[in-house]
Amino acid sequence: MRTIAVLNRDAGTLRTMDLEAYVSLLETAFAAEGHQVDCRVVAGRDVVEALKAAAAEPQTDALIVAGGDGSVSAAAAIAWKSGHPLGVIPAGTMNLFARAIGLPLDVNAVPAVLAEWNIMAADIGDANGNPFVHQFSAGMHARMIRLREKIAYKSRLGKIAANIRASIGVLLDPPGFDVTCKTNGNEESLKVSAISVSNNAFGPSPMLISERLDGGHLGLYLAKRLNWRGALHLAFDLFRGKLKENVAVRSELVQEVELHFPRRTPTARCVLDGELMPLPRDIRIRIHPGALKILGPSPAT
Repeated sequence: MRTIAVLNRDAGTLRTMDLEAYVSLLETAFAAEGHQVDCRVVAGRDVVEALKAAAAEPQTDALIVAGGDGSVSAAAAIAWKSGHPLGVIPAGTMNLFARAIGLPLDVNAVPAVLAEWNIMAADIGDANGNPFVHQFSAGMHARMIRLREKIAYKSRLGKIAANIRASIGVLLDPPGFDVTCKTNGNEESLKVSAISVSNNAFGPSPMLISERLDGGHLGLYLAKRLNWRGALHLAFDLFRGKLKENVAVRSELVQEVELHFPRRTPTARCVLDGELMPLPRDIRIRIHPGALKILGPSPAT
């Protein structure tokens, strides 16, 4: 089998590595299993185009991406549409998708796992046609990322520190907005501070990692309008892995949800797999069960 691996040289972990040695590690691991891997090291801004080009090549049997959650999300969208299995090398800060799959977080251990060619069927969501593997969110999470982007940082630790500073700012001044939510034919108007729609239900981790990626559903989480005390309580319960038990949070499992934001401002933003984007006035979110093929650890592992 021939695999094309696109490595984001600007990703946090890869930025400080000997990439020639890492490419050699990948090639050796795949050759040991009778496969071929073609490695392409590119800048972060070129990852998407490199993946599209790789998917379009007629002799490509699978794609691999090495990078953070943003690169992984973009790669998953391309692999889903092209039908190629996707391998992930977690080289970012959070590596949420890799954690959900159960991959090693040590980038040097991942090549041997991917080379085993264990293909798994995973779910993928879409928000108005935009694919996502982790979550869509609006409200507190979007404000946190907007605040974080105003803080300069140059390293992984700097990004974590910026996240903490931005989170404190949101907790002390949580947003509030109106939303109409429609699920299973039922429509309800609510005042909320946060919305999250995840690819399968979140587990107990404070990092909000999906318990599994093949459950065939979306996790819908709505946090009612909060003051700073309620926001701190929510953060405390999230840290304890008790998000679903928080009195302000309502959660349910759905296959589709439609959201309408009647008072959306032109500058309003939402988050899709960690990336800020304009918040549509109307958004339809769906799950596509088993539609994404991934290279993952064997069941025995």
